[in-house]
Amino acid sequence: TADAVSTVSERIWIAKQGRVVLVSLARAGTSGGVLIKRYLQAKYGMEIPHYTISIIRGKGIDHNAMARILDSHEPETIQFVDGWTGKGAIQNELNLAMRDYPAVSPGLAVLSDPARVAEKCGTNHDFLIASSCLNSVVSGLMSRTFFREDLIGPRDFHGAAYYAQLESEDLTYQFIDKVESCFRFDVPSDREEWKDGDSGMNEVRRISRDFGIENLHFIKPGIGEATRVLLRRVPWQVLVHSLEDYDHLGHIYQLAQERNVPIVEYPLRNYRACGLIKAIADA
Repeated sequence: TADAVSTVSERIWIAKQGRVVLVSLARAGTSGGVLIKRYLQAKYGMEIPHYTISIIRGKGIDHNAMARILDSHEPETIQFVDGWTGKGAIQNELNLAMRDYPAVSPGLAVLSDPARVAEKCGTNHDFLIASSCLNSVVSGLMSRTFFREDLIGPRDFHGAAYYAQLESEDLTYQFIDKVESCFRFDVPSDREEWKDGDSGMNEVRRISRDFGIENLHFIKPGIGEATRVLLRRVPWQVLVHSLEDYDHLGHIYQLAQERNVPIVEYPLRNYRACGLIKAIADA
């Protein structure tokens, strides 16, 4: 995680020529944005502004929050940050949202980009990022964002809940401080990446054909998404690139065993794991 932060931070710094405002996508990008901010501050001595903004699939970005940010910062300095890419749905949502802000680049910076859709990444390798499975307890105890017209007025920001009942379990700064302690400032921004992968969406379409799944929303590629399937949804089965990859997938083997979910070895190329979920009517 620390090396991924280092690499993507350097790529941001080079691309923005030192003029950068980090705008994390809540909530998966929030802790990653804090780590990028800390890296740039530690290496370059710069105090980087950092915001977290809501973007919701099907509803778009928080326009009131964008207006607040653009009141204070030049549009070309904005760098959107997320944790990882699955199929690239959030990148697509961001591309659509930025049509209203043509001077703002929709290019994402992520720690892990197995889908190969992000503009900048720490790595193309699929690895577990803590916020994908520990959720609010490494994300400031904040919920996923929401937009409900009965609660949110026309001048309000999108909403989020604060889980005060989990304060005794909060690991946010233990996580951030631990990763920061592992920063290396000599990780090259052009380090070699996985070269043999296709786009993530092409791999998802192949899985769709092979398993007869018409709705691509029921295919959740990547270690993080497969973990979330096992924690949150009704899994049908989990595909893994290897049944012996305990270093990366040990927790998935454990969760699948606890939930009696079959694990199937499948020739994944971009991802180490992929969760397949059922429609509720089929569960």
